[in-house]
Amino acid sequence: MSLKEKLDKCLKEGERGGERHKGLRKVEPKKEAIGMHVQKAVHNLNAVTDFRNMGYSDWSASASFYAIYHCLLALLLKFGYQSRNQSCTFAFIEDLIKKGKVSLNLDDLKEVFDKDIAEDLAHSEKILDIRESMQYSSKTSLNDEEFNRLLERTKSLFDKLRREIEK
Repeated sequence: MSLKEKLDKCLKEGERGGERHKGLRKVEPKKEAIGMHVQKAVHNLNAVTDFRNMGYSDWSASASFYAIYHCLLALLLKFGYQSRNQSCTFAFIEDLIKKGKVSLNLDDLKEVFDKDIAEDLAHSEKILDIRESMQYSSKTSLNDEEFNRLLERTKSLFDKLRREIEK
């Protein structure tokens, strides 16, 4: 499915289902709502190390993903859209990148999610894949190297996204 077809499908899904829709919906961009997603992103970023310090570094992977994801939701809101579907969120951001509306690049997006490389979750470096691997496996911790790499990548991408949101 092409990116345009995906976005069209997401927008149609956003028209159905009221507040619990499962797509993209055009909304009024409000600074307060954008700020709330940024606050949630910061909260999740702090949770990455908090979970590790409590002995639950498997949950650090989820916190890492959602720190980035809430930045993406804030960026969508900045452009006047609400998303209730991860795939639609990534498609919308990819479209913004391809149209030159944001200074991110596809490699930045692929740090989080790459629809073409998700077949081996156990060995993937994508933040979404690490989260899914930790969430659905019986593994209960990240080793120091895995954790530090995840935290470094999350902070780097978080900073890029936050600068983009604040432009």
